[in-house]
Amino acid sequence: MTSPSREPATVTTAPPASDEPRPARTSQPAARVGSATRPVTPAAIAKALGRYRVLAYVVGVVLITLVLVAMPLKYAADTPQLVRAIGPIHGVLYIVYLLATFDLATKARIPGRRMILVMLAGTVPFVSFIAERSVTREVRASAEASAPAS
Repeated sequence: MTSPSREPATVTTAPPASDEPRPARTSQPAARVGSATRPVTPAAIAKALGRYRVLAYVVGVVLITLVLVAMPLKYAADTPQLVRAIGPIHGVLYIVYLLATFDLATKARIPGRRMILVMLAGTVPFVSFIAERSVTREVRASAEASAPAS
């Protein structure tokens, strides 16, 4: 067995911050495309929200069908065919739901923790409907707040 070292521990620190001011944030979120950055239009956010909403409903309905119909039939009536059919469909749709959620979160600047919670909503029956309403309300309120007054 070796004994602990008696030398003092060295601590590395982050390099000092530069004295240059940070660029000001714009009111429009930006999306990275290659090496260029371009602002995300309200139309792009609306399209991403539409895709997310449709997938949240579809994933929610398929998950409820799987959990409340197919699983009971598999175990109570010994008929696993429905689980074999619906299970993979839910899996594929859930992956597409994750992509749509990520797309919306990056365009609407939804924080990472919130995005992960919304992504997990597709794994619990009925929660995707609640998450969809919450995200829709949040994104629409954010769009209204950033829209110029007329």
